[in-house]
Amino acid sequence: MPSEVPMSVSQQQMQEAHIPLHARDSCAHLLIPLNECRREGMFLPWKCEHERHVYIKCQYEEYKTRVAAMTKLKEEQLLQS
Repeated sequence: MPSEVPMSVSQQQMQEAHIPLHARDSCAHLLIPLNECRREGMFLPWKCEHERHVYIKCQYEEYKTRVAAMTKLKEEQLLQS
């Protein structure tokens, strides 16, 4: 497994912000202000563009890290067999 990124928000903060379990990852610290902005802007799609972009970029970087770790794991397994 890749080295885990330390959580910058606590479980309590995520619970208070009503972050769903599937979204409680290393990008949750960006989801909290995004959801607050969405609620303030009545979920209008052109509001909170910057916050959404930063959150999606974080999700993509996390995805690339997982893919790289899985690729490395598969290569190691091929070398062992």
